[in-house]
Amino acid sequence: MSPLTRIKLLHTFIWAIMAAAIFYILYSGIIGNLTTLTWISLALALGECVVIALNKWRCPLTPLAAKHTTSREPNFDIFLPRWLAQYNKEIFGSILFAGILLVLWRIIA
Repeated sequence: MSPLTRIKLLHTFIWAIMAAAIFYILYSGIIGNLTTLTWISLALALGECVVIALNKWRCPLTPLAAKHTTSREPNFDIFLPRWLAQYNKEIFGSILFAGILLVLWRIIA
């Protein structure tokens, strides 16, 4: 297996965990059932936000993948459709924001 394929697999695996965490935050906020998993998901998602912010708004795996290909397509470093890789931060950032607002509303209400 090539180094690029290994990086893409790892990146996709991490992305799937983070996407699940973000959707769980939204789900928890919608149904109003805040569990330990909600807080773990929030910690993971906020931790990911810090990592992305500290890396100039890129995943730290992106420069590693860039060493193994000349492609700079939005999905050159992850196994996602091009459109999803291109708008990943906007899509999942919006879902996370909505989820956090709902969780906060459930705490306050």
